[in-house]
Amino acid sequence: MLKQLLKSIGQYKKESILAPVIVTFEVVMEVIIPYLMANLIDYGIDRGEMSVILKIGTALIIATLLSLLFGTLAGHFAAIASAGYARNLRQKLYYTVQNFSFFNIDKFSTASLVTRMTTDVTNVQNAYQMIIRVAVRSPFMLIFSLFMAFNINPSLSLIFLGILPFLGIALYLIITNAHPIFRRVFKTYDRLNNVVQENLRGIRVVKSFVREEYEKEKFKSVSETIFKEFSTAEKIVAFNAPLMQFSVYSSILMISWFGAKMIVATTMSTGQLVGLISYAFQILMSLMMLSMVFVIITISRTSAERIVEVLNEESDILICHQPIKEVKDGEIIFQDVSFSYTKNPDKLNLFQVNLEIKPGETVGIIGGTGSSKTTLVQLIPRLYDVTKGAVFVGGVDVRNYDLKVLRDNVAVVLQKNVLFSGTLKENLRWGDKNATEEELIRVSKLAQAHDFIQDLPEGYDTYIEEGGTNVSGGQKQRICIARALLKKPKILILDDSTSAVDTKTDTLIRQAFLEEIPEMTKLIITQRVASIMDADKIIVMDGGRINAVGTHEELLKTNQIYQEIYYSQQKGGNSDDAA
Repeated sequence: MLKQLLKSIGQYKKESILAPVIVTFEVVMEVIIPYLMANLIDYGIDRGEMSVILKIGTALIIATLLSLLFGTLAGHFAAIASAGYARNLRQKLYYTVQNFSFFNIDKFSTASLVTRMTTDVTNVQNAYQMIIRVAVRSPFMLIFSLFMAFNINPSLSLIFLGILPFLGIALYLIITNAHPIFRRVFKTYDRLNNVVQENLRGIRVVKSFVREEYEKEKFKSVSETIFKEFSTAEKIVAFNAPLMQFSVYSSILMISWFGAKMIVATTMSTGQLVGLISYAFQILMSLMMLSMVFVIITISRTSAERIVEVLNEESDILICHQPIKEVKDGEIIFQDVSFSYTKNPDKLNLFQVNLEIKPGETVGIIGGTGSSKTTLVQLIPRLYDVTKGAVFVGGVDVRNYDLKVLRDNVAVVLQKNVLFSGTLKENLRWGDKNATEEELIRVSKLAQAHDFIQDLPEGYDTYIEEGGTNVSGGQKQRICIARALLKKPKILILDDSTSAVDTKTDTLIRQAFLEEIPEMTKLIITQRVASIMDADKIIVMDGGRINAVGTHEELLKTNQIYQEIYYSQQKGGNSDDAA
């Protein structure tokens, strides 16, 4: 785990080394100060030697200023190193997630990945800053101060050695009891983020169904769980402070008691007692700071484990060593394909699918909810990989293509249409970043989007809000279809992508496809029979299997599922509201 995390230090190695080095100089100056004070009292003030007072006093001022300078520089470099380290780590996490397949994303969940890139990285950043500064400063301070204390009075310094085992055992018990709770807390944070994301994404549904109180209760329940678990962990960690204070004041009290007796017995000077008490503070403060480091590391350890879990996750989409860089045509063949989202061959979502689609064909896919229509088409651009069998595009197994080349030639408009914040032009150019104005207009006309775009306040320069909230569902679908067409793919997959447009617009889109892009293979998933009646072939899905394949006329005569869908829609009038 540590090796994986250290890789993200990157270009901040210099600052990461300078911070602890300068901290060492800071510690040296701080350790010198009590020694100078002891000499000032014993050889200057007690003897009334003004020249000694001036000499040692000057040395004290210089040591103090140097300590301040070194402390400032150490803090400066530690801040840069930790912030830079967090940036690199967050960036590495983000880039790793970009290479994930849908399976990997499903495994972690979106909310969990967001928590790991924000809260968990911040925890690790804080721990890293503590490690390169405080975790270096405290041991050095402890060692140097102990050395100086033993130099002054070995017998009194034994008091510190008596305290150390007690503190070590106490810290061990605190850490071992707190860590499992923090691990649970961060998992609960994932649930909290999931609740918030769901609520914000579906806020219009929440309000339309007047479910605000239910959502508040759901949030309160998760938040309360975090509060209780965090409170339990913090109560355990809170024992650290009183333990440290007890140790500090007990040690100082014993040193003062025995030291005073030694001064009376003239076996110890006043300056030595002052110096010893100063070193006592330094020793015990360094122990207190070390305990703080252990607490921070305890909290961040869980975060570090969660981050490394993502970094070590390998995409299940394996890249071919010598990938094919060109897709010949839009032919699609499913050869004995079975698929499971859980990769469990006993829990299949698709069963032994065999299918052949010729280049340029328009294929409709229809079936009940949960019949695996979307699952079938997601295997074509390798959004998921088959569990068994093979999918061929252009005569080549999709696993042998360069992934970018394959996905550039297979455009998918998914059920959940997503637009990003930015102008409408910028959203369309996701299909081709170098597309000209004329090309934008051409694909928008094909998708029946040009007319309504012209009516928008700024036309193609209209700003689209995050998620496309300032356009209707039907408008969003048409923009997404235009964006997909801009890729000039050999295969176009529309996954229920005209469900929010009226029947007339749907017909115009299909007519435009037939006339303008006849060479493109088109797969249309729909619940609306009217949308695929003129398709070259229609695939009827049922329970993860292909129930039938044929034209509209053939299926209407021979297939019961298709008949039921068709006649139920005819009876209902198949009316659609315009969007």
